[in-house]
Amino acid sequence: MSSKKIFVVRHGQTDYNLKGVVQGSGINAPINETGKKQAEAFYHRFKQIPFDRVYFSSLIRTRQSVERFLTPDVYHEELSDLNEISWGHYEGLPMDHDENQYYLNMLAKWSEGELTHKIVGGESPMEVAVRLKRAMRYILSKGGNQLLICMHGRAIRILMTVLLGYDLRYMDVFRHENLCCYELIQEEDGTIFLEAYHPSPLKKIKEL
Repeated sequence: MSSKKIFVVRHGQTDYNLKGVVQGSGINAPINETGKKQAEAFYHRFKQIPFDRVYFSSLIRTRQSVERFLTPDVYHEELSDLNEISWGHYEGLPMDHDENQYYLNMLAKWSEGELTHKIVGGESPMEVAVRLKRAMRYILSKGGNQLLICMHGRAIRILMTVLLGYDLRYMDVFRHENLCCYELIQEEDGTIFLEAYHPSPLKKIKEL
């Protein structure tokens, strides 16, 4: 096995991000004008890297965010296993005081180890971890030495714990911004470690 570089990037801003409305796997929102500028800035920052495989979730905001990299000579594939966590009945709701308190209480339960806890109709961190492990087994089995993966905020936090061997309770130590990027290396023995974190190429935008 040869070493691989893996770049995991979050999608660009959507109007749901901008308005403070919860979006998960059930909200298929496109990126907005700011998101398009972020995607363009991200492209110019990383265009010198010869990505040979690009993966993105089945939600349009991820494909749009890496569209400039999807040239005819670069293999690319949509994987629903890379989708954001489903927030169930919480999706599409504005973050008012009551909803924010519910959200914070849920995060507290997760940090205390209640990782099967989920919103009605949604997914738990454990369920998301299972499908992300499946996605990464597939991606890493397909070859390529420079991989670009575009996905979602909460899913990225869970993925980082999976790849780096963290306890899932500590997923929130991994921050995310629109078009931020985690740069990882998989060594020849299969070990993966974090080499760099690249913040959003534009001014950080407050988001969920």
